Amino acid sequence: MTSALETLRRDFGGDIIEPGAPEYASASRSVLAEGSPAYVLRPRSVGDVRAGVTFAAGAGLALSVRGGGHAFAGFGTNDGGVVIDLGALAGVEVTDKERHLVRIGGGATWGQVAAALAPYGLAISSGDTRSVGVGGLTLAGGIGWKVRKYGLALDSLVAAEVVTAAGEVLRADERENPELFWAIRGGGGNFGIVTAFEFAAHTTTDVFYGKITFPASEAATVLQGWADHLRTAPEELTSVAELANPFAGGPGAPVEIRVAFDGDDPGLAARAVDPIRRLGTVIGDEVALTPYADTLVDGMTPPPGVRVVTRSAFAGREAVPAVLRILAEAGAAAGSPFIAVRSVGGAVSRVPDDATAYAHRLAELMFVTTVVGPQPVVEAARPALDALWGRLAPHVSGAYANFLASATEADVAAVYPARTHERLAAVKRHYDPGNLFAGNHNVRPR
Repeated sequence: MTSALETLRRDFGGDIIEPGAPEYASASRSVLAEGSPAYVLRPRSVGDVRAGVTFAAGAGLALSVRGGGHAFAGFGTNDGGVVIDLGALAGVEVTDKERHLVRIGGGATWGQVAAALAPYGLAISSGDTRSVGVGGLTLAGGIGWKVRKYGLALDSLVAAEVVTAAGEVLRADERENPELFWAIRGGGGNFGIVTAFEFAAHTTTDVFYGKITFPASEAATVLQGWADHLRTAPEELTSVAELANPFAGGPGAPVEIRVAFDGDDPGLAARAVDPIRRLGTVIGDEVALTPYADTLVDGMTPPPGVRVVTRSAFAGREAVPAVLRILAEAGAAAGSPFIAVRSVGGAVSRVPDDATAYAHRLAELMFVTTVVGPQPVVEAARPALDALWGRLAPHVSGAYANFLASATEADVAAVYPARTHERLAAVKRHYDPGNLFAGNHNVRPR
């Protein structure tokens, strides 16, 4: 350990933060989890990342990688190990204006990206939160306000710079290290640290964005009609349905249908959105022309001691009616979790199942349940939550890694079906045979 630490201090050009340092308290925790790592490393270059990886491997310490730090399962920190915080590697550069190629540092957030691309009239299909990191979101999928038109965030990725467990810096794209490129598009952080992403952006206008609100009593009718409409709506329309918001009345909270129409033509937007307005009694309508960058919202940072527990799954077309009926019934009951249902399909479903490691291409909906509160509140909510998921189990499949608060073997099996998992394990064996990058929904080398 002494030798490894001496080498790190010699070769590492960033900040090394240890317990007792003034900034340790903030540096040791991620947005959604507290930790007590032995070292928090803040690299300023790819060489620093290599030095940090070499140190963690040589010292036999657990390694966590932090981009935006929003992993619900707390992957951005640990106890007694090493955290490599990529926050200083956050550059955003348009490298080819004609082809709209953009190089983004592994520590950038989507808010930084949207702000940097706005002057060029460009955007990348991403998530919906400014402070969420490009890395974590992209490596596991990326479902946001342009998903039905342009696909997942990882579908716009054309190359990546990866630091492996051996300290090598590799380019991964369709020609160089193609199997690694396949794996990082959906396989999470299992295979190395991505220090830079290269995306193909698209031109964008302002978008029609906002929410349409209905009474809680109309949830069942609104949800079913909403899903039916999304099945035939233009792909420029992406939408999320939310109910039982604990901050707006829980079971009595209005049903909020959030929409984003990717275009600035008011006539086309109205034709896409008006059928939603006709689903029930509209008690609020805030849809307006909005700069795309402003559709991203600020992320929540819970106070110490407050947990955020999420669980997710997918529903195919045949299962949608049953799933929405169960969710509407659950949302009306006391103690309901917060429920969000996201439309996918469209461009996501046109990518072949085996083209990337994201394995849920044919799903029509992705839905999430969330419980927020101190540990006693979370534990009190668990029986009702388990009962809800028991009812859903016959109708749903898989899980979306970015909305999971746990990383059990069952979670990993849900995120990666057997054939995908087998191929990922082979890639893992090649690039990380010692499983240094285990702080994730871990695929063990075989």
